[in-house]
Amino acid sequence: MTLTPNYLEDRICLNVLANSVENAKACYEAAEGHVVLGVLSKNYDSDEAAIEDMKKYQEATNNALSVGLGAGDPNQSQMVSRISGVLQPQHVNQVFTGVGTSRALLGQNETIINGLVSPTGKVGYVNIATGPLSSDAPEAVVPIETAIKLLKDMGGSSIKYFPMKGLAHKEEYQAVAEACGKYDFYLEPTGGIDLSNFEEIVQIAVDAGVKKIIPHVYSSIIDKETGDTKVEDVKALLDMMKNTLK
Repeated sequence: MTLTPNYLEDRICLNVLANSVENAKACYEAAEGHVVLGVLSKNYDSDEAAIEDMKKYQEATNNALSVGLGAGDPNQSQMVSRISGVLQPQHVNQVFTGVGTSRALLGQNETIINGLVSPTGKVGYVNIATGPLSSDAPEAVVPIETAIKLLKDMGGSSIKYFPMKGLAHKEEYQAVAEACGKYDFYLEPTGGIDLSNFEEIVQIAVDAGVKKIIPHVYSSIIDKETGDTKVEDVKALLDMMKNTLK
């Protein structure tokens, strides 16, 4: 099983939640494999239970597993690192302070590990205080260039920019995308992304020259009754991804 996500044209890979192994497989096929499927560590009572269940997702999707925190919960950081070290997934979601631990436990550089940073209301600056303790402290506002280089120091692959609230922080997001393009870092826009703003959000990153883009589309495409991610919406998102690369 490959450790690297299957990017569309070596550029974009979708990230959606999987409600079951069947839902994961259906979404994987709908995205023509250009997707990682989020499974949340918070949904499991123990490492052992998470590992046993997540292995089924890996087998069904050629290892297109994204180990999630659970609504960005910083208290899941250590569990994510521990189970990822065993599972060796293609993608790991981490708070800023958890990146180094995840990389060390993975023991290889191929798996994508993002580091969560948040908008500040100030263009060119991000908040890196997203860890279990630091998220309850005053903001740690640093230039985006510094955040990228700190993440590189720790073995991170990408900026997870959350919560974006769709295009509410458009100017800030554009600055983040430009910095990722300039400093050779991947970008994962997250939060409030839906079918109406997805293409514009991805296009901004493409135009900024970001090498690898992993947009997260979660609650907006989930069927409220079944809890499944809608397969037809995944197909629509794939078409939009293709459109941004024309």
